[in-house]
Order: sequence, then structure tokens, then C-alpha cells
Amino acid sequence: MHIGRVIGTAVATRKDERLTGSKFMVTQPLDKDFKPIGQTVIAVDTVGAGIGEVVLYTKGTAARIAANKREAPLDAAIIGIVDNVDIYKEYLEE
Repeated sequence: MHIGRVIGTAVATRKDERLTGSKFMVTQPLDKDFKPIGQTVIAVDTVGAGIGEVVLYTKGTAARIAANKREAPLDAAIIGIVDNVDIYKEYLEE
């Protein structure tokens, strides 16, 4: 699983028929300090996430399983909305 922030939506009127009905969200990956890292990811939303929310997302086969679209050509799915994160500094790698 990965952590990210929803920063937008993507609309595709023409897409693979197996993705019909899917809501696409632009997700910015975050590091442990909630700072943006890497390239944005287009993820299928399975939980009703909104713009600005911090989310958990998964990639690859786990994303297809989470979205209940095992045969669909998707690579990422939002699987949770984060309410709170507690990081214990004594366990952080230096």
C-alpha cells in the first residue's frame, strides 16, 4: 500500500469497456512527512474519496482485486481514506 493525496479527477469518455462506471482520481504520492514525491498516479476510486483527502492506494494486481475488476487494465486503486497517522520516531530509519 501507498499513501497519497487526491489532487484532481480524470474523465475519459472513451476508455476500455471494462472500466465503464469507474471514477478516476489523480493522486499525488506522499512521503512520511506528507510531502509530495514522485509522479502522480491515476487511480480508480473504490471508496468515494474527494479532492484534498489523504488516501491509501494500491498498485498492480491488488488494485484490480480491490476494484473488483480482475480483467480490467488498471494499475492503481484507492482503497482507503486516511483519518489519522501516528509515526513513532524511534522506529524511523535514519
